[in-house]
Amino acid sequence: MTSQRLATTSAVTALAPAVWGSTYLITTEFLPPDRPLLASTVRALPAGLILLAATRVLPKGSWWWRAIVLGVLNIGAFFYFLFLAAYHLPGGVAALVMSVQPMIVLLLGAVLLGDRIKPVHVASCLIAAAGVALLVLQPHAGLDGIGVVAGLLGALSMAAGIVLTKRWGRPEGVTLLTFTGWQLTVGGLFLLPITLAGEPLPDHLTWGNVGGFAYLGIIGALVAYVLWFRGLSRLPALAASFLSFASPLCATILGYLFLDQSLRPLQLLGAAAVVGAVVLAQPRAGKPAPPAATESPAVGRVANDARV
Repeated sequence: MTSQRLATTSAVTALAPAVWGSTYLITTEFLPPDRPLLASTVRALPAGLILLAATRVLPKGSWWWRAIVLGVLNIGAFFYFLFLAAYHLPGGVAALVMSVQPMIVLLLGAVLLGDRIKPVHVASCLIAAAGVALLVLQPHAGLDGIGVVAGLLGALSMAAGIVLTKRWGRPEGVTLLTFTGWQLTVGGLFLLPITLAGEPLPDHLTWGNVGGFAYLGIIGALVAYVLWFRGLSRLPALAASFLSFASPLCATILGYLFLDQSLRPLQLLGAAAVVGAVVLAQPRAGKPAPPAATESPAVGRVANDARV
């Protein structure tokens, strides 16, 4: 893959975490208060059912349990922990806590994909973490124990989902829309009974609530995850995970634009550090990213050859 194609793939993939960065603003400003399970379910299940209805393809064989595992990790558990963190922490602080994800991917990639941990990987993780800290930590930043734990568990869930998606690839002949639909549906079905048992439904919904749910379901789930899984099939796991730093960048910018939050010189330095770390972690031309993986004997070799 040429440098231009690598850059284009990375930029398009980064749109997904950038959209996810808007989750914090949408949650606090448009959704009913204290409804993380409802928000997670409404975000995942309708989008998944739409894709299933459009593609009309179900998993076969071992892909039933693989789709369940990926759907819970990438969607169900991740969405719940993401919204729980968003309800308990300021958007930037929640994004900071979840920025440990690439470090977890680094370790899991070494164990499950056979990736070598290189000095550039460690340096990128440290630079990015420091940059996010400068970007989002403010003198009056609120820290809540439940929010911090939720953010860490969300990072662990998403990191495991990224690595297993790279390890298993995508079944032969299955389109990206189908693959995304499986996971969104599984995640939504996983959350639905928990939501009904664990949270009371709102007495009423405003048009702002409806618009917020529609945005999260259509843009934040259906569109964003199609872009994300497309990029994950073409980029090494660690390089893709670093693109998630677009989330705190977007959260900070939206907070500045719409919530009257400040943007100081140290934050601009942090933003530059984050961008630099992401660029540093991306694959170079001459070390091509793997093609879209399919279920075949070559899958393991493709994953192992995916070096940053």
